[in-house]
Amino acid sequence: MKKARIAIHWFRRDLRLQDNHGLYRALKEHGDVLPVFIFDTNILDKLSTTKDRRVDFIHRALQGMQQELMKVGSTLRVEHGAPVEVWKRLLEEFEITGVTVNHDHEPYAQQRDAEVGQLLAERGIPFRTFKDISIFERGEILKDDGKPYTVFTPYSRKWLAHFEPSMETAFPSEAHLSKLWKTSAKPLPSLAEIGFEPTDLVVPPLELKDGLLAGYKETRNLPAVNGTSKMSTHLRFGTVSVRELVRRSRVKSPTYLNELVWREFFMQILWHFPHPERAFKPAYDNIPWRADEAGFQAWCEGRTGYPLVDAGMRELNATGLMHNRVRMVVASFLTKHLLVDWRWGEAYFAKQLLDFELSSNNGGWQWASGSGCDAAPYFRVFNPTLQMERFDPQLNYVKFWVPEYGNANYAKPLVVHEVARKRAIETYKLGLGEKGNGTERQTKLFA
Repeated sequence: MKKARIAIHWFRRDLRLQDNHGLYRALKEHGDVLPVFIFDTNILDKLSTTKDRRVDFIHRALQGMQQELMKVGSTLRVEHGAPVEVWKRLLEEFEITGVTVNHDHEPYAQQRDAEVGQLLAERGIPFRTFKDISIFERGEILKDDGKPYTVFTPYSRKWLAHFEPSMETAFPSEAHLSKLWKTSAKPLPSLAEIGFEPTDLVVPPLELKDGLLAGYKETRNLPAVNGTSKMSTHLRFGTVSVRELVRRSRVKSPTYLNELVWREFFMQILWHFPHPERAFKPAYDNIPWRADEAGFQAWCEGRTGYPLVDAGMRELNATGLMHNRVRMVVASFLTKHLLVDWRWGEAYFAKQLLDFELSSNNGGWQWASGSGCDAAPYFRVFNPTLQMERFDPQLNYVKFWVPEYGNANYAKPLVVHEVARKRAIETYKLGLGEKGNGTERQTKLFA
């Protein structure tokens, strides 16, 4: 039987049919494009539970795409397995004329794409990858000497200096869906068929209103207020185009644009320094962290006796998300107050976060611990009480997540802030081989 002759666009972190660079190229240059998604067992088999909100999110996003595809007489081909093995099966079934994907900068993704690319190259099949999840990537923003930036502010200046409005122009893949390969309707595999169960996932809204962007600078630090974009999960899985967000934020909110640039800064750090398991500043691997399993468990469960920390951890456990200001506070508390290795916290976030992105998670944790690029100095220790007083003065956020706060049954503090702060500074000095040098000035929020 003669094989069908098709091209394939392989969806990964780009789960949308609109403004999708790789899909656009496939439709424009090939036609008869079969859209494919693979539930990658190399990733899924490492998850610690069959109820994972991220798998549920992906499954729901694929269902939405399937409904759109069926309107134009096509369907999404969803596979389950190790990518190389899946591609071997597809090669047996089809005569494939070309494959398009969008870039993924993470180390595992690089390895995966190299293996699949080699398999396709052996058959003479073009495997083309495109930039889609960021405006700049990899080595596109470098210092004048050709080395990567490791400090955010000069990186952001170069980013803005090199940015051109044409970079936010969409790739209108949605206008060419008629060139998809026509297939009969086929149901997607259920969560159960890939070994998972439905979760309590609440999908963050995909709509980002102009009013929120306009007030973002004033509201983004207030966890009790609906003042953040809620776009982190959609950016992680590509259900929104970063080009659209940059286009809108350039006009409405330079502060929000700055957050998007931070995301790309951490992406290029991971690309140039693909060793997220190590401290970015090697000396910080000499810090004598405490193997405080009881304290770590209390932190995980939101029982530290510091209400803003506890509220953040309970929000994370209940929703898979946490307000960004609070993420900084809870990370600082674990690494400074409890002196627990940042890798413990990073791994817990990686397990829990709906918007988990390796580059941002690793970058944020190393920033909080002092070990990362452009990190907060080790002697800056967030005061969780002062942070709460400034950013949740009415205790609306705290009381929502920690209703027992103020009652006798609320947890006693694991540590006294002033004592923990002093211990943290002395321990860091010891690990770094430093002596007091008069640089430990504190602003109020770090006192």
